[in-house]
Amino acid sequence: MKYEDIYLKGYADGHEAKTGIALWVAFYNTRRPHMALTHRVPTAVWREGVTGTLDGTAVDMTLRLDNADALPAFSQPRQLQKMIA
Repeated sequence: MKYEDIYLKGYADGHEAKTGIALWVAFYNTRRPHMALTHRVPTAVWREGVTGTLDGTAVDMTLRLDNADALPAFSQPRQLQKMIA
């Protein structure tokens, strides 16, 4: 991101940077081919995984909000709890 967008454009302020980076991220995920994805775009690969057109080795990357057990439930380490208290 830094070399493909931020350094090239030299945004004038935070608002301009936020808008420009959001546009770049949208481009990166929807239109820019990725070599690691056999020159496909990430959203196309993700969509194939959601619709089940990938082979059986694919990982389901969707978050099911109706399944609370799928969400991570990490407890804070005791040392961190003492620091917070």
